[in-house]
Amino acid sequence: MSETNSNGVNRRDFIKTSGTAAAVAAGVNAIPLAKAQAAGSNERIRIGFIGPGGRGFGAHVKTLAKQKNEGSNIDLVAVAEVYSQQRDKVADYIKKENGNEPAKYVDYRDMIEKENLDAVCIGTPDHWHCKQIVDSLNAGLHVYCEKPMTKFVEESLQVVDVWKSTGKVMQVGVQSTSLPVWNQVRGLLNEGKLGKVLQFQTEYFRNSDMGQWRYYALEKQMTPKNIDWKRWLGVEEGLAEDRPFDRAVYRQWRRFWPYGSGMFTDLFVHRTTSMLKATGLNFPGRVVGAGGLYLEYDGRDVPDVATVCADFNEGVQGLINATMCNQESRITQLIRGHYGSFVFGNGEQFDSFKFIPERSQVTHDSKLKEEDIPVETPKESTTYLHFKNWVDAINANDPKACNNPPDLGAAAIATVILGARSYREGRVFHFDAETGTISDGNESWAKKWEAISEARGQARHIPGWTAGDYGSTLTEPEYMKLAGPWIDGKPPENS
Repeated sequence: MSETNSNGVNRRDFIKTSGTAAAVAAGVNAIPLAKAQAAGSNERIRIGFIGPGGRGFGAHVKTLAKQKNEGSNIDLVAVAEVYSQQRDKVADYIKKENGNEPAKYVDYRDMIEKENLDAVCIGTPDHWHCKQIVDSLNAGLHVYCEKPMTKFVEESLQVVDVWKSTGKVMQVGVQSTSLPVWNQVRGLLNEGKLGKVLQFQTEYFRNSDMGQWRYYALEKQMTPKNIDWKRWLGVEEGLAEDRPFDRAVYRQWRRFWPYGSGMFTDLFVHRTTSMLKATGLNFPGRVVGAGGLYLEYDGRDVPDVATVCADFNEGVQGLINATMCNQESRITQLIRGHYGSFVFGNGEQFDSFKFIPERSQVTHDSKLKEEDIPVETPKESTTYLHFKNWVDAINANDPKACNNPPDLGAAAIATVILGARSYREGRVFHFDAETGTISDGNESWAKKWEAISEARGQARHIPGWTAGDYGSTLTEPEYMKLAGPWIDGKPPENS
């Protein structure tokens, strides 16, 4: 199923064969990745930057420049940026920090062709991500791409397919996935600490007096003379329609559907990816989104209140909720199970999280007590850890060593993008991970679970579950022997 952006520009149908979706559904460990060339101990990794604007400069360039100065075997050798002043600013910074003068380009394709690169970092607006990732992987380059991985679900499936076929190392820029806490939580969940896992909820609330993303300041020097506007839009590539130059669209593009998806992809994707990593869940089976634009009437397209509800085939529900107009009363991030919950509080990093057990009448275990579970807290920032993980994976020639590989990125994209589409289109979506197809929701989702109950079936579990039936069955009261239909006038207990 292909998608169009809000201006009606058709996107390519990225799923060419059913093998693409099957590869994604199978997970990173299921299909061998093509052999990539490792960086030897004496080799340098030549890195180019595509679109190093706010995040691309502040996080990508500055973090890697620091790591090079600390001895990492990387060189920051080229910059591709459509805004001439930003291009010069980034190049000057690299020269000042690392001592080399990077080559400068307007078009990233020229940089890839001429600079003998080993890797690229992509920091462009969302609508460019897929094309630049695929072009880079197919050119034999390792890739770091800022979140969200892609603008559309189909694009995310194509990226996974190309990543697997090229065998290159790719990291998606959800830096919180490099925190040890999520692997720790996953281990506890798989061991049955909470019993049957039922639900996660997460958030990313913000507030401001000017409207979300309008803090990206407009400057007079941002003009068509200094910015290659049609190249930024991607008109020739069919990524967006032509439109008059507008500083607000250029600088605050997250507010407009053709280039971003507001909080769905700028914020929700962060927390969603962490929760998927913690639970081991992959693609959702059913997604619905809700919300509206209730306060920030500043010309934006995207909502300022939104919720995504995603149901998974493992019998787990995910709730992602926020507003951009209130921050001090956020919902708590947590994971719920039949025998207890993990409560994480708010934000990205935690010193500990709570285990809150259900009452003993449910668990039949009076020894279960509330406890604080300590977590490892790295000294470095999550961004630093995430880039180090990427470089280490390149040096180890191990695409599966990244903390946020493309298959995890695709699962997060399916969750948040289908939520955004549901909000915009007023539809409920089903997603078939085996075929990669998106369809309108119907009664089949509810009927599936009703049929399991009617058959007195067993609970489904998160991937990696090792705890058997612990916390996953019901106690049958003695009086339930009296339940059931009366056949030929005889009570069920006599049949």
